[in-house]
Amino acid sequence: MMQDFNTVNVEATIQSGQVFLWQKQETKTDGFWYGVNGQDVLMVGNNGKIRSLKKDGSDFFRRNDDLERIIRTISKDATTKKAVRRYLGLRLMDQDPFQCMISFIASSNSNIQRIKNCLERLSKRFGQRVEFDKKEFFVFPTPKALADASVEEITECGAGYRSKFIRSASEMVVKGRIDFDRLRRMEYAQTREEIRAVPGIGNKVADCIMLFSLNKLEAFPLDRWMIRILRRYYPDLCIKTTTKKTTAMTTITDRQYELLHEGIVDHFGRYAGYAQQFLFKMERENFGRGWL
Repeated sequence: MMQDFNTVNVEATIQSGQVFLWQKQETKTDGFWYGVNGQDVLMVGNNGKIRSLKKDGSDFFRRNDDLERIIRTISKDATTKKAVRRYLGLRLMDQDPFQCMISFIASSNSNIQRIKNCLERLSKRFGQRVEFDKKEFFVFPTPKALADASVEEITECGAGYRSKFIRSASEMVVKGRIDFDRLRRMEYAQTREEIRAVPGIGNKVADCIMLFSLNKLEAFPLDRWMIRILRRYYPDLCIKTTTKKTTAMTTITDRQYELLHEGIVDHFGRYAGYAQQFLFKMERENFGRGWL
């Protein structure tokens, strides 16, 4: 059977854990997803076509990626091939980097519903109200809006202990210490080093930001669930970075993370981030999404 590499499975992609400020509205004949992406609002039909408030023509679903080549590159083993066949329409999204950074800072030690609630409150309190498709939305706060907010005000939005990190990160963007355009042009290792200098950002969050908004397709976010997936299907990759004392652990040290990432890129290649999404999606569905 010929594979269709142009199809986007909109629902699977939006519900893959990459984005949070999205909601679906059903009609008698179709369903549409509405989402906030920075200072823009997107409307996406089931066919993957996008209308937007700003009409800037951004490649949100990365349609310009050579997906056929990417799939061929990452399909190194039976497990990945199975995941790709099952979820071929799954895509990486190219998000607004500031929103992505704040979203994943807010995601630490939380679940998707709490993250959504927190980001919605931040947007309503600090973001601008706009109208699009005869509906009301609040775009994501600008870096200055969050930098000017107090830690207490951010905490009231449900960010908890992450509030001080959200404010610090926003200040670093305002002061130019974090320049997303420059980070997109830099190599993975340099970008990772600068992103990790932001308070509240560890290895996994840095990889999420780089993969989902900074065009670093070799980024491979490793949380406890992804580590379990690797230990189940790719034990040889994990043996190199663990000892008898750490084999049963669900977290790893910075050095182990770095070594494991190197092994992952050696195995899957420069598009390892795509492999991560397919494997994550497959295992999440295998377990009925019970662990998110």
